Amino acid sequence: MPTMDYDEFAEAYAADNETNLLNGHYERPAMVSLAGDVAGRRILDVGCGAGPLSAALRDKGAIMSGFDLSAEMIQLARRRLGLDADLTVADLADLLPYADAAFDDVVASLVLHYLEDWTKPLAELRRVLKPGGRLIMSVNHPIVYTALNPDADYFDVAPFSYDAEHAGRTIVYTNWHRPLHAMSEAFTAAGFRISVISEPSIAPDTPPEVIPDHLKDVKRFISFIFFVLEAY
Repeated sequence: MPTMDYDEFAEAYAADNETNLLNGHYERPAMVSLAGDVAGRRILDVGCGAGPLSAALRDKGAIMSGFDLSAEMIQLARRRLGLDADLTVADLADLLPYADAAFDDVVASLVLHYLEDWTKPLAELRRVLKPGGRLIMSVNHPIVYTALNPDADYFDVAPFSYDAEHAGRTIVYTNWHRPLHAMSEAFTAAGFRISVISEPSIAPDTPPEVIPDHLKDVKRFISFIFFVLEAY
């Protein structure tokens, strides 16, 4: 299955990512909260995009590096983070250009669900982490697959597609569904133990106008699932 090319809509995605509900007021605040006190910690931002999570963690004192498959996204990240920022174009499906045990933490926002096989990517993320380091990650909640595909088998590992709009442009995404047990088995096989599983609420400072009417009276909804994994 071909890899999605973010170069084609990097500007539109980055603009929408800043302020929309799912990214700006749900996923990213949850990742920052799970990271906790990061002052002085060396952190790798996997699939860093235009750099909003790197910027948020750097503001809290982290020493950030990042990579993305999209060269256009890396250009946008350099605009935000500075020309001297440690950013590179790289593919999580390949060997990563970092030394063993180079990082205290790795953050991976909504990245792994683009990949059919997690074996090599998780092994690489474990390799670049110090023992005891953390992989903090988010992926589609596995319930999303059967919600969008009522006739599908939850226990399959299978691709599925859906539309999303970014800055007035409709994008067709293709992700890979994994049942929760398959995620857990992949983590264990790569040398991680699960420290936290989180299904967070909307950020409390979310502007009311960002929240659609059907979510006005709820604090939680199912979209993504979050993990803090410890490397052992």
